[in-house]
Amino acid sequence: MNGIINIYKEPGFTSADVVAKLRGILHQKKIGHTGTLDPAAEGVLPVCIGNGTRVCELITDWDKEYEAVLILGVTTDTLDMEGTVLSRADQSELEKISENQVFESVRSFVGKIQQVPPMYSALKVNGQRLYDLARQGIEVERKAREITIFSIDILDVKLPRVTMRVKCSKGTYIRSLCQDIGESLGVGGAMEHLTRTRVGCFGIETAVRLNDLEKAAHNATYETGQWIVRRNEKQKELAVDEDKLIIDGNRLICPVDQVFEDLPKACVCERFIPALKNGNKLYSEWLDFDTESDRYRLYDEQGRFYAIYERGEDNFLKPVKMFL
Repeated sequence: MNGIINIYKEPGFTSADVVAKLRGILHQKKIGHTGTLDPAAEGVLPVCIGNGTRVCELITDWDKEYEAVLILGVTTDTLDMEGTVLSRADQSELEKISENQVFESVRSFVGKIQQVPPMYSALKVNGQRLYDLARQGIEVERKAREITIFSIDILDVKLPRVTMRVKCSKGTYIRSLCQDIGESLGVGGAMEHLTRTRVGCFGIETAVRLNDLEKAAHNATYETGQWIVRRNEKQKELAVDEDKLIIDGNRLICPVDQVFEDLPKACVCERFIPALKNGNKLYSEWLDFDTESDRYRLYDEQGRFYAIYERGEDNFLKPVKMFL
């Protein structure tokens, strides 16, 4: 099995837990997630399988979308409500804040901003995870990093809670954003709940829960790149439950090349396939393509996906990432 599964990570699971569970369900060792999602958070977690693991680092760089609940007037050591409360604002301070002030504060964080990663994060400093240091009561200096907040839509305001949808670049910590908004309003803030609704082309509407996947995989076979659930009288009740998952050839595992659909497709002539298999540079004349581009998805004449190549100097194309 090779490709990407769009998993709906439920609260209480770590990203590593999801990978371990999938190894048992799919009976496959080569599985990797595409970036951590806090244990208390839920939502989209693309998981790569087989040669799909070669695209993990690329998916990690994709833009993301979240729905978050910020609670004003409280600060914690983890920047969310899972941690130890450090301070609480007086009710009188909270009552002074208007909805207009909230909107103005939130809007001020849209664009390129500097953000300091939280101590409770998976980042490494001198080879140690920050959260390991934090659990030992050690706090180290973290450099601010530039991130981009593309947009923030406020979905609901019922003070002290603010529900918002955030579209952002890689490396953004929504917990830190919640804290910074609270500080800008003078009362502090922490993240109460987080749902990741999109990672690149993977949306929450197509994400699959582990329990549903486990039930379906138990009654399915994997054939020619897709899961097939067989309909029969014994499975009738289950098949109805799984209609939106993998019944009758609907794909659960996204093919690797599907995540590169924005790149034009090019076919390599049969005689030059050995050079492609070796990851050698290729002349443009060896390819059949319809659109001029800096990057291509490369296939053989039978439609097998091999690699992503980009243009270099002297009309050569060089490999960016090999998949076969």
